[in-house]
Amino acid sequence: MTQRNIQVEPIDRRAVEDQDIEIVERKGIGHPDSICDGIAESVSSALSQAYLDRVGKVLHYNTDETQLVAGSANPRFGGGELVEPIYILLVGRATKEYKGTKIPTDTIALEAAREYLNEHIPELDVGTDVILDVKLGEGSGDLQGVFSEDGGRVPMANDTSFGVGHAPLSETERIVLNAERRLNGEFATDHPALGPDVKIMGKRERDTIDVTVAAAMIDQYIADREEYDAMVENVRGYVRAVAEEYTDRDVNVYVNTADGDNDDEIYLTTTGTSAEMGDDGSVGRGNRANGLITPNRSMSMEATSGKNPVNHIGKIYNLLSTSIAETVVAEVDGIRDMRVRLLSQIGRPIDEPHVADAQVVVEDGVSLADIEDDIIALVDEELANVATITERAIQGDVTTF
Repeated sequence: MTQRNIQVEPIDRRAVEDQDIEIVERKGIGHPDSICDGIAESVSSALSQAYLDRVGKVLHYNTDETQLVAGSANPRFGGGELVEPIYILLVGRATKEYKGTKIPTDTIALEAAREYLNEHIPELDVGTDVILDVKLGEGSGDLQGVFSEDGGRVPMANDTSFGVGHAPLSETERIVLNAERRLNGEFATDHPALGPDVKIMGKRERDTIDVTVAAAMIDQYIADREEYDAMVENVRGYVRAVAEEYTDRDVNVYVNTADGDNDDEIYLTTTGTSAEMGDDGSVGRGNRANGLITPNRSMSMEATSGKNPVNHIGKIYNLLSTSIAETVVAEVDGIRDMRVRLLSQIGRPIDEPHVADAQVVVEDGVSLADIEDDIIALVDEELANVATITERAIQGDVTTF
């Protein structure tokens, strides 16, 4: 084992499940902020693959500044129209030439963004409903030097920053995360009227969980108000069934609570996203690296999506800290709640954080001293294998939002 600075200590709060009030949020894949996250990460993966194919290694880039400017639409039962297109700007830095080899970064970025939208927001006609633009500048020279390490050495951290993760997920967290994923999965497959812009807010007040769902409905699949109301009820029943898989607590589900009596006061859309209705978006304003927004937990303000997966701490340490927490909780008995914080120093190997801080709430009858060595060993092993985070991110096998 190396001499990495790994610390284990009791957590400085009650376990989340013991707190009276818990709040959890998830912005679904069709939310404007999530659209930006998804595009940024898709562009990131495409650039990494292109660099590997053309020069044999990932070069310096970051695409974590994607912005969405909302359009406007005129939805109506049976099918409306987009009046003003959505505008998406791909912003960031990229290496466009390396040792005489030119890389068409802008073209690669635009193609990746187009493919992502076609797959995940199919009601949007890219080029008509959506205008894609790209402005990728060159990377900073000094950071490129930190980034481009020759040989097989561990990359140096590009920044002095931190990442934070936790495990296990609480009942409320699992309900919110899985309800959105399954609504946009199996449910949407059978119910095309549901758009991908599904936002879910969970509140647990002691032993009662309230789940509030904002679900964009697609007008061309809904003939009238009666069909719209039926879809709302379908969503409510489905989310309740999902919630009951994860908890025995009382659950209340509310769907589209802003709906009024008039047909122009309902969540009816033409494209399935509020981006057609004046709702702008930006990378990093939504879900954290574990797919949730969790004010009861420590969170990093860093945007994970779009950052390079080789040495950008804002990406690697948020993904790695979550992985560490999940691994330790799965393999070490007696842990009720765990928070992992990883801090880097710019120019220092990414497998040697300035500190790796594991904070734990143990079960009754368990002593932290009895499991401390096991925790340290697992944290050390995960840090030693940090390159797997890079590989999984490049392959698109890890979720960043």
